[in-house]
Amino acid sequence: MSDPFFHPVSGFDLPRFAGVATFMRLPHVGLDDPRIGEVEIGLIGAPWDGGTTNRPGPRHGPRQLRDLSTMIRAGNGATGIRPFELVNCADLGDVPPNPADLMDSLERMSSFYARVKQKGIVPLTAGGDHLCSLPILRGIAADAPVGMIHFDSHTDLFDSYFNGSRFTHGTPFRRAVEEGLLDPKRVVQIGIRGTSYDTEDLDFAKSVGIRLIRIEEFFDRGIADVMAEAHEIAGGKPTYVSYDIDFVDPAFAPGTGTPEVGGPNSFQALQVVRELAGVDIIGADLVEVSPPFDASGGTAWLGISIMFELLCVLATSVKARNPA
Repeated sequence: MSDPFFHPVSGFDLPRFAGVATFMRLPHVGLDDPRIGEVEIGLIGAPWDGGTTNRPGPRHGPRQLRDLSTMIRAGNGATGIRPFELVNCADLGDVPPNPADLMDSLERMSSFYARVKQKGIVPLTAGGDHLCSLPILRGIAADAPVGMIHFDSHTDLFDSYFNGSRFTHGTPFRRAVEEGLLDPKRVVQIGIRGTSYDTEDLDFAKSVGIRLIRIEEFFDRGIADVMAEAHEIAGGKPTYVSYDIDFVDPAFAPGTGTPEVGGPNSFQALQVVRELAGVDIIGADLVEVSPPFDASGGTAWLGISIMFELLCVLATSVKARNPA
């Protein structure tokens, strides 16, 4: 049973529109706080979109996601999981980026997540654009490559943009493979679709053994069958989960920088995460929520609902590794 200190504030004790907005109304515990050693899962904001190549705005995602997260309650109505009772969870605050210096921001994030790992905390991150995943992996997968289950409409496997820029939200997983952070034969990318410039990313995936599941195959086979294959690819070994909100059809998630039509609906967006149960997850992120393109908060509400589903499977994974 988790420490009651790490339980969220109940809406019966304080109205959901009142109080300081932390992720899911959890206590804020900084990395230098005396209680940081008791935290098992840390929810973290990465308010940075220095890798965005078209429509900016995900730097504002964590703040809107925190605000909408006050509506999250303690139990999962579909699975029955009550993550806050399984493990100690806390809001660790935001990674402090440098909006004027991309490389410095990458270093700041890598160092932050290395400290998170050193303290034995499993991170659940709200982005930020998808380049944020690279420094997260640098921080938590430096010792040995990990697998990855990746939900997205894009591969993010390109080599460079704009005459050699190698660090954008379209390149993080190319860099992660090259840097030995990801084992490409244990990576599956689900939901890929849309128009393309060329096949450079697809060719790279094929050359290193990354499994791509296009949206047509996803719908033809169904969620259960596709996710069963994802389990096989993960192979029961440490695996990272990265979820780009543009995996979801823009009819349900318009607040993102690079939307692609023809994706899953909001229910299917939750279903795929529930099917992660049993994967050895060592961290996860939800990225590319861009409030300027959905100021009403509908996209952020879906995003934080996905994060709660991720938290549920993370909590069960952490508990399985540490049953005492």
